Amino acid sequence: MNTEISIPEKVMYKALLEKDEEFEGQFFAAIKTTGIFCRPSCTARKPKPENVEYFKTPREAMVSGYRPCKVCKPLAHSREIPAEIKSLITEINNSPSLKISDFDLRSRDLEPNRIRRWFLKNHGVTFQGFQRLMRINNAFHDIKNGDKVISAAFENGYGSLSGFNYSFKKNADFNPNQSAAKPALTFTRFTTPLGPMMAVATEDGLCLLEFTDRRMLETQLKQLEKHFRSKIFPGKNKFFQETEKQMNEYFAGKRKEFDIPLIMSGTEFQKSVWKILQSIPYGQTRSYKKQAELLGNPKAVRAAANANGKNNIAIMIPCHRVIGEDGTLTGYGGGLWRKKWLIDLEKEKL
Repeated sequence: MNTEISIPEKVMYKALLEKDEEFEGQFFAAIKTTGIFCRPSCTARKPKPENVEYFKTPREAMVSGYRPCKVCKPLAHSREIPAEIKSLITEINNSPSLKISDFDLRSRDLEPNRIRRWFLKNHGVTFQGFQRLMRINNAFHDIKNGDKVISAAFENGYGSLSGFNYSFKKNADFNPNQSAAKPALTFTRFTTPLGPMMAVATEDGLCLLEFTDRRMLETQLKQLEKHFRSKIFPGKNKFFQETEKQMNEYFAGKRKEFDIPLIMSGTEFQKSVWKILQSIPYGQTRSYKKQAELLGNPKAVRAAANANGKNNIAIMIPCHRVIGEDGTLTGYGGGLWRKKWLIDLEKEKL
């Protein structure tokens, strides 16, 4: 077994048996009898424990002579958005008033229940609910841009003004005619080598960038809605394409700095901590104690660490570069395995 993996072998084998997606990216299982290596969530037949060897990365498995599994495709991005889902989202983005029914899905050889499950798992709503939120979000932007409420309603597929008003208020928690005074919060989702990430942006900049499996993500989203006094909807935003582009460049080792406008929502102390985080150079690390000293209060180690944990914008505000005084990796909302991966990537690409 690869010595860099801190997960007990029994735990990894149990994850392999249960096809546990929560262990995606943490290890790869190589099968001695077949000469292939797999993701933890692979659906292929499971081997006996004595026939499994574990590796931290696909590269290590291939160097040891193993081939990638054709079932789970371990060299592809983990939890990548399926092509048919990506196509549906693009179609809805381009035509928010469009209503794609279960009948329409079947006519495209897509199983409605599978589509429904994917959206529930990844967006917390059904496919029909996702479409409804997209229409509301588009109408919200139309009204903010000067359209009358009745025009926004009919242009986004609503047959009556009363039905639109009811649906809008139910989903947005405010009346359509209040839209002009509310900031627009929009989210998107994209894949990375470390799993899918969610981005939330206003018209002024990015206010959240997180791995979608972070346990605190739901709390972070609620805090954003409370801070901005507005709801978060799926949809388009002028910063999303550039965010995904710059993140892809970062993961490829071709970008060391980001220039996306960031909107930091927090206390003044938290903002001061996040500003200091942004001063840590690419490929370098800094201790929590040093962070506190730079804040002007060497005793504020715990407070600085807590502020690190409240950071909503992963990687671009590099809290992964902060480590323990003794050099140990501690405290990262995206998981310590991701923290190590990011630090190793940056050191390798210096």
